[in-house]
Amino acid sequence: MPQAERQPPSEPQGDRQTWTVGRLLQWTVGYFTSKGIEFPRLDAEVLLADALGCARIELYVNFDKPVTAAERARFRDYVRRRAAGEPVAYIVGRKEFYGLEFAVGPEVLIPRPDSEFVVMTYLEHFRRRPRALVIDVGTGSGNLAVAIAHEHPGARVIATDISEPALRLAARNAARHGVAARVSLVRCDLLSAVRPEPLADAIVTNPPYIPTDNIRSLEPGVRDYEPHVALNGGPSGLDVVRRLISEAIPRLKLGGMLIVEIGAQQEEPVRRLMIETDRLDVLPTVYDYARHPRVVAGRRDA
Repeated sequence: MPQAERQPPSEPQGDRQTWTVGRLLQWTVGYFTSKGIEFPRLDAEVLLADALGCARIELYVNFDKPVTAAERARFRDYVRRRAAGEPVAYIVGRKEFYGLEFAVGPEVLIPRPDSEFVVMTYLEHFRRRPRALVIDVGTGSGNLAVAIAHEHPGARVIATDISEPALRLAARNAARHGVAARVSLVRCDLLSAVRPEPLADAIVTNPPYIPTDNIRSLEPGVRDYEPHVALNGGPSGLDVVRRLISEAIPRLKLGGMLIVEIGAQQEEPVRRLMIETDRLDVLPTVYDYARHPRVVAGRRDA
């Protein structure tokens, strides 16, 4: 992780009583822009709202409100960390996913909107079932497991992860959203410690799928701060996916589904891996908001 800047950036000049919400926000947007931050306005708003202990919308009804010295000190630390590359979600300790707020930290991957398509694919096929057993492999913050349990009251979810700190965070998120009684957490590699019976109705996953050599070219906030164990898919990017397909098939009921998030260039290779098993009927690929291939799903038919 890179060293953060030792000194916070200089604040606007002038009398301290003139440092209002609006002026501080305007200055921070300019500072983030000069640093090449991709979303300077959004990041400034999220960080300032958190430093002030208010909702983002409240910034705009309090533009002329003075910011106290304590609030400025907290915000200055946030700005320093963001300018050094730390993701906003880690600074404020939370991220929204599927309309729910999740606690996050450097022990887990930050949930992305693209992963919502895994949840949507599951719900499309299982929402009307009175009961379903789901396994979420590599749960991280628990975003897939918790969102599925929250949206499908009949779902019971087994969530696995190799990281004990990640599982502790997932437990917090399950409790926060009232689904802890239906989300069981298992520490293991993929499915290695999950009981073979009963068979699952669905196995869902956002696995590591970045080719090892591509990690160094990722955006610095991802490359330098997010856990590589949740990113690194081996030389081809498909090492974990290949293993999971093999392990998942005997854990699925006939008619059960394996639902896998993929990288934008991995549609054909992952579809081929599923087809070659001769035990999965591969469904049409699901595309994300940018029209990139995002989810490949197969139904066990043998």
